[in-house]
Order: sequence, then structure tokens, then C-alpha cells
Amino acid sequence: MFHPIHKLAIVLAGALMIGSVAIADPIATPDSTTALLQKAVNGDWRSAAHKARDQYRHPVETLQFFGIKPDMTVIELQPGAGWYTEILAPVLSEHGHLLEASGPKFADTIKANPAVFGHIGKLIPFAPPAQVQLGADNSVDMVLTFRNTHDWLNNSPDTLAAVFQSAFHVLKPGGVFAIEEHRAKPFSVAAESSKALHRIPEDYLIALALKTGFRLDGVSEINANPKDPEDINVHRLPPDLAGPDSEHDSMKAIGESDRMTLRFVKP
Repeated sequence: MFHPIHKLAIVLAGALMIGSVAIADPIATPDSTTALLQKAVNGDWRSAAHKARDQYRHPVETLQFFGIKPDMTVIELQPGAGWYTEILAPVLSEHGHLLEASGPKFADTIKANPAVFGHIGKLIPFAPPAQVQLGADNSVDMVLTFRNTHDWLNNSPDTLAAVFQSAFHVLKPGGVFAIEEHRAKPFSVAAESSKALHRIPEDYLIALALKTGFRLDGVSEINANPKDPEDINVHRLPPDLAGPDSEHDSMKAIGESDRMTLRFVKP
């Protein structure tokens, strides 16, 4: 759900694959990058269930907004089952480097599908708050996180802040910290909404990033959903539909959660 406060936050911030799936292009023009992204999204290695979520997650438009290029060195934080990884890995396979910051179980995902994930350059041990270091200072072009920030906040505000600091240190000057997250109502109490609903207010994440040292470089409504009242636990919505059967139809009518899409840059 889009709120006028999102525009206000921007103003305030400014004031303050192996084989067949290797699909990279040596010329990183906007048109060629878009073509690479679309080819990856259309790839036959993606399941029907994953493709069904494209209407809500807008992967091509989201990665375009973040500024992905096929020659970048990119870290994806806690990739889960690899929904975005199976798009990123082929795009970065020839001229870039994809690094996955995750627990050891993601190594099993890589081994299970080497044709898609075999080009991943490195698995970085990452388990906040115990392990948050991402690599050498000023060494990567982009750090991506999709719907993870509420988990780190649920551990503690300090844990979330430590992840932001780690992203800041590993990025080169001019590097991008890219965030997609379930959106809570503006100026909600972040820790409360995160624990109860798995949502964070957009203003909270913007303020934390600015405090860390980032510059707000863009806010997009690509992944907004005006049907979402923002007071529902996101796991009750598709695709989980974790609530009672009697509410599934109404949750499907809403669709997936309303999400913020934020691009920050390290000065």
C-alpha cells in the first residue's frame, strides 16, 4: 500500500551456470542486461511454482531498479531456497561473480543443481549475529537482500544494525545495498510489527541505512500491493497461506505482501 509518507521519507533522506544456463553478454548495455534478465526469468530450470510468483515479485524490474550488471561482483544475503539465486547465477556467470552469504545447508542446494548454481563463486559463512562478516572492505559492487531484514530485527536491533554495517564495509565506494522487505504501516513500532507480522516500516529501514552511512539512491513501488492492508502476518498471505482454510480465498484475493524496494549507495 503506497503512503504519502514514503515520498516524505525520500525528501527527508535527501536532506539529511554451467552449460545451457550460462547466458551472460560481454556488453553490459541496459538493453542487453534486460535481455539477460528476461532470459534467466524465462529459463526452463525455474519451476512453475517459482514462475507463478513473478507477478508479485517482478524480478526483471526489481533487478533493473537495483542496477544489476552482468560484470558485477554481487553478494546475496541468506538466499533461502534460491528463488533469486536461480536468476542471478546465470546472469553473472560469464563476466561477474555471485557470492552467497548463507548457512552451510545452501551448499546442498548448489550441489543438487550445478547446472544453475555451479557458477556461484563462493559460499560465505553467514549466520547473524554470530557471523556477519562478508569479506574484505571495498571489495564488491552490490549486496542484495530479499525479505530478510525482519528476521535480523527479530533477533535484535543490534543484529540488524551489524548486518547493515557489514554490507557497508564490504561494498566499494559507489556500491549498492539493495533491499526488498515486507512493509508495515508507516511509523509502526518496528520491533513489534516485525515480530508479530514479519513486517518493518519503511521509515525505520531508511533511517538505519542513513545512520550506517549509506545514501538513499532510490525508492520504488515496483513491489507495492495496494490490496494489502499491512496488518496481516505475511505468512497468512500467498504463497504460504498459513492461516485457516476458511480465509484462504480472501488471502488469495489480496495476493502477496506489500513490499518496499530500496536502493542505497555507499558514498
